[in-house]
Amino acid sequence: ATAPAVAAPAGRGPHRPSGPLVIGHRGAAGWRPEHTADAYTYAVRAGADWIEPDLVPTKDHVLVVRHENEIGGTTDVAGRPEFADRRTTKTVDGKAVTGWFTEDFLLRELRTLRTVERLPLVRDRNTVFDGRGSVMTFQEVIDLARRLSRESGRRIAVFPETKHPTYFRSIGLPLEEELIRVIRRNRLTARDCVVQSFEPTSLRRVAAARLGLPLWQALGTSGGPYGHGVSYRDMMTPAGLREIASYADWIGPDKSSLVPPSTLLADAHAAGLKVGAYTFRAENQYLPAAYRRGSAPTAFGDAFAEYAFHYGQGVDAVVTDFPDIAVQAREDRRGRV
Repeated sequence: ATAPAVAAPAGRGPHRPSGPLVIGHRGAAGWRPEHTADAYTYAVRAGADWIEPDLVPTKDHVLVVRHENEIGGTTDVAGRPEFADRRTTKTVDGKAVTGWFTEDFLLRELRTLRTVERLPLVRDRNTVFDGRGSVMTFQEVIDLARRLSRESGRRIAVFPETKHPTYFRSIGLPLEEELIRVIRRNRLTARDCVVQSFEPTSLRRVAAARLGLPLWQALGTSGGPYGHGVSYRDMMTPAGLREIASYADWIGPDKSSLVPPSTLLADAHAAGLKVGAYTFRAENQYLPAAYRRGSAPTAFGDAFAEYAFHYGQGVDAVVTDFPDIAVQAREDRRGRV
């Protein structure tokens, strides 16, 4: 598949999309290596309303943007002999993980690494961009969002997620305090930033800072938030949703959790919560069977039909690797209703 050309949408002033928000998952990870300036720029130019940086710390406690602290799959660190001795095995959230970890690198060392496509066998088109990007800091994503807001005439929000917050607090690199400092330093408002996490304690720490920002409780499909003694299933009951509403404004379930006979969407709205579903992708292997086209797992299926279904159900936001398709599907729906 070839990425279509995209242009900055017209219009000035704060962005108020007609229809569900479109959130660029790690940027536009379907078209560019994730969490790179190229991916975020593509997402905004494709029409994304928010861009999502996942946050992990460096050894010198700078927040950088990676989906997890192990960076062997998204950078060229494995081929860098000067860092061979950093390869190790750690227990992160109760699981043994082997590789190279952000908390073992100073920011200046991470700066020397180059980014690569996480899924080269699925998205070989993106490998042409291997080596072109670097590991970004959260501050750099904020700065980029501001520049892209000026360019597009829309106010682009950042949507940071605290990754493995219990683990990082246990090793003396707490995420929330540094996140709060960066937010305050940049004077981010509710129109600029929404904070998400799978761990309620992390969100409660951010809430206690009284930043005035919306908070988003992410929800998995099995198990529960690490170290919290509660299951995601229980969190998605009416009582669980009322508890979430005491500290958060959004829930972010897997899109499969919203398919009828599930009543999660209606229950969340009844609790006063907005609902943003993750993660929308276009390849057959990530689509429900009804939306697949042909037998090739990496070929594109009928992603438009999947968006149409969820938009029709009343979801408030979609988190997607392909914001261009999500935006076009939103435009299609607006033209019909």
